[in-house]
Amino acid sequence: MALWNLDRPLVLASRSAARRALLEAARIPCDVRPADLDERALERQAAPSEPAALALMLADAKAQAVARHCPGRLVLGADQTLACANRVFSKPCDRTAAREQLSRLRGCTHELHAAVSLWRDGERLFSHVATARLTMRPFSDSFLERYLDEAGEAALASVGGYQLEGLGVHLFERIDGDYFTILGLPLLPLLAYLRSGGHVIA
Repeated sequence: MALWNLDRPLVLASRSAARRALLEAARIPCDVRPADLDERALERQAAPSEPAALALMLADAKAQAVARHCPGRLVLGADQTLACANRVFSKPCDRTAAREQLSRLRGCTHELHAAVSLWRDGERLFSHVATARLTMRPFSDSFLERYLDEAGEAALASVGGYQLEGLGVHLFERIDGDYFTILGLPLLPLLAYLRSGGHVIA
């Protein structure tokens, strides 16, 4: 069944394979056009900022940047921040950084803030931020090293050094929140907006 009502696919201003997979599984066709932005520089300019507000600012920046080159198209930006004990984390740049992040997060509860922002031309049509709370179990140092060995480059692909939909699930003892939020795309509010605008069959 074709649910998408527009002539052209949604433009996804993100290189996240998880976000693309979620949209495609929901039969939302998308063209992937990652925004060429220095996210760390944007974070520094925004500081100090609440983690949820920071996630939305980054989602906005991505969508805006791509929408300039896609006139008339619906462009979706998305981003996610992780906060634990008043510290905001970014994607680890290497194995050492991933080890340090996971060492700080183990045995603790952290928050993931996932933001989506939908733009057409110079106008933001919709935005939403959702939050999930995740508690890591107090795993051993030896488990951490084994996890990093097994995860490889995947440990560097997401903030916190884990991907819950894969090997990262072994790190946790409790999860409170929407699965889509944890993967970085609050899908249900986005679909509700797309239905209300007639972009998806209601």
